[in-house]
Amino acid sequence: MKAAVMYQQAELPQYAEVPEPLVQSDRQVLVSVKAAAVKQLDRGMARGKHYASGPSSGDKGRVPGSDGICLLPDGRRVYAIGMSGMLAEKAVVDRDRIVPVPDALDDVTAAALPNAVFGAAMALTFKAGIRAGDVVLINGATGVTGRVAVQLAKYYGAGRVIVTGRNRASLESLRALGADEIIVIAKEDETFKAQLALIHTASPIDIVIDYLWGHTAEMILAGVKGNGSFTNRIRYVSVGSMAGDQITLSAAILRSVDLQLTGSGMGSWSKQQVRQALSELLPEMFALAAEGKLKVDTVTVKLEDIEKLWDQEIPGGHRLVVTI
Repeated sequence: MKAAVMYQQAELPQYAEVPEPLVQSDRQVLVSVKAAAVKQLDRGMARGKHYASGPSSGDKGRVPGSDGICLLPDGRRVYAIGMSGMLAEKAVVDRDRIVPVPDALDDVTAAALPNAVFGAAMALTFKAGIRAGDVVLINGATGVTGRVAVQLAKYYGAGRVIVTGRNRASLESLRALGADEIIVIAKEDETFKAQLALIHTASPIDIVIDYLWGHTAEMILAGVKGNGSFTNRIRYVSVGSMAGDQITLSAAILRSVDLQLTGSGMGSWSKQQVRQALSELLPEMFALAAEGKLKVDTVTVKLEDIEKLWDQEIPGGHRLVVTI
């Protein structure tokens, strides 16, 4: 079969002929892959830079791609999490980790959504416990997952959604998806801090969903610091670290505000939450997308073009999807 193959970590994948993966147990099934999204997760794991990366495959090569849309042997179209790489004509998947795809939802959109849904819905529901009327700040909202988070925050009943990012035009476009207020991450820290302080004073922030971390997280946490009076409870959820993996956190912030600081990602979810994400959250989101109520922008490429397009600069807020 044909596949995208990484022969050494940190190198570009090659379009190559490789043996079909083998089914190892009754829990597994060989599927025909139709489309697979290329996420930061996939790039990071292929390069050995993600915390969930396995050891290098060396000369044997590794087929990247963690999930995708595929056909079961009986012809049913499903989303599946791969036990082998999904950027290939065939893949082995776990029978317990498949989700039916509505007929009205195309392969490309269906492939692009799940990672963003996991990064947004699981953070908002399982980690932040979003309630109707909550004021939600989404830090780094112009990426694919951030844009989905804006839509889902409104879907779950957020009273106000505040978004941050570096590109003003991209932030302004989020108003059509449900954003109520934007904060541009400017070179001058004080401008960002002052706008955040005004917003937090007028409408106290209940939830922060953070896709950037780094210095922007330091500014947000400093902005919600209390002064000794009673504060509202803030559920701060770290989902990504595009702006840096480390922060400096003042103990005074932790003591001055009712703050719940947690993360949302592989390893932080319980088995029950993962089961619920596959059995309830994702089917619900697929249905919304099929009805045109949940949107994701994509750029598509063919598997045979993967080598030259793997590191292609994709327009902000778009997901690269490989069709097979």
